[in-house]
Amino acid sequence: MDVFDLLAQGAANLLAHPQAILFAIIGTAFGIFVGVLPGLTATMGVAITLPFTFGMEPVSALLLLAGIHFGGVYAGSITAILLRIPGTPAAAATAIDGYALTLKGQSGLALGTATFSSYIGGTISIFTLIFLSPILAGWALKFSAAESFALACFGLSIIASVAGESLIKGLIAGMVGLLVSTVGLDPMGGFPRFTGGMDELMDVKFIPVMIGLFAAAEAFSSMEKSDLTERIRTSIGRVIPPWSVFRGLTLTILRSSGLGVIVGIIPGAGADIAAYVAYNEAKRFSKTPENFGKGELKAVAACESGANSCTGGDLLPMLTLGIPGDAVTAVMMGALILQGLQPGPLLFKEHGAMLYTVFAGMLFCYLMMLILGLASLRIIGRLIQMPQSVLTVSILVLSVVGTYAIGNSLFDVYVMLAAGIVGYFMQKWGYPASPVVLALIMGPIAESNYRRALSMSNGSLDFLYTRPITVVLLVLALVTLLVPIINGIIKHKRQRAA
Repeated sequence: MDVFDLLAQGAANLLAHPQAILFAIIGTAFGIFVGVLPGLTATMGVAITLPFTFGMEPVSALLLLAGIHFGGVYAGSITAILLRIPGTPAAAATAIDGYALTLKGQSGLALGTATFSSYIGGTISIFTLIFLSPILAGWALKFSAAESFALACFGLSIIASVAGESLIKGLIAGMVGLLVSTVGLDPMGGFPRFTGGMDELMDVKFIPVMIGLFAAAEAFSSMEKSDLTERIRTSIGRVIPPWSVFRGLTLTILRSSGLGVIVGIIPGAGADIAAYVAYNEAKRFSKTPENFGKGELKAVAACESGANSCTGGDLLPMLTLGIPGDAVTAVMMGALILQGLQPGPLLFKEHGAMLYTVFAGMLFCYLMMLILGLASLRIIGRLIQMPQSVLTVSILVLSVVGTYAIGNSLFDVYVMLAAGIVGYFMQKWGYPASPVVLALIMGPIAESNYRRALSMSNGSLDFLYTRPITVVLLVLALVTLLVPIINGIIKHKRQRAA
């Protein structure tokens, strides 16, 4: 049987199991709820639900977890756009232009674009998972520590694109993020670094820092306003983008979806990296790159389609090779083993019918994400109709609760508040927050894989120029870093000449 016949048979099996459809709907709805709350990531939602899948029928269990995964990655964009609070790490990139669109009174358009882009990107990733899993998984197998280091370097080079108006300030912010990322346990030796004898600093999580830089800093800034009783008058307005607008976004969505699938296949990468890579490439291909960071709809479409297309990509190495693509798929891999199914090449041979039923259910999960997402936007959008005083307090409360929920630690709350104070002054002095978050994510990946690659090559640096994929990624990183600098020099010379 070919793939189309297997998928059709899987859809028929799904329709014959209404309980699996019900669990797919429940999972997607719960995932959206988890994604909206700051600090509660899709990984956490899947991990919390995993024990409840014990004893469940395999298709129902996997669709419940998949729905939470898909809904969680998407819903982080809602509060990122409305309140500049990234619900998930992947939504930090969306917050750059999404919140700027809200300030322009175009929050409905931004939310609708994010929802449709997430649906298209996610659906493309599932079809890729269905049709190209053997080929793409074989390509991902070529990634060792050297390639992962080069990918992290490429991710760090994107700092130049999210630096905002001042490249120097953006690079300084990125350097601060890299310095903070070195605090904790050494990735190879396991000894503490820069902890000052504090056990809490052994494992500094980047999510409290992210919540502080984006959410708490925004709340502190709003406290300066003279009239906290003023309401934000921006209404949601039209949610579904008109075709004349959406047509101009289709190429960006398709390109970002492809990038997200590729990033998702690479073990260790995730939706947060995919979102920033998609943002950078959308800016590179744009005819008006100067609009990025100021409320560009293409940026929202790129980030959301890139992040959500990663969800299918990271399932590829897990299902076909038994290698989790990220933290979420590691938990889902545990769910498979809990059901008595061993991920790997034999999974498709021994349980092919069940897998294609799950694939059909995943397509249904994304359809439900689209429906539930559009239905809930106006309800969630009422948040921005609150008085500034209520909104400011709500942001701080959500930030504290979300941060504490990560590890039930007050220290994480202190880190978040400290990051909020730093973020407040960064806003005041014109330093962007996104490079700090990006460096916190990519820094440990770059360091650990560089040192691992160095160990594998017996101290030689030849892995930097003898492995083709590594060379390509490093060249792309260099180009990505230099292009904004060269463009800035050319722009400065033109201004002087004028």
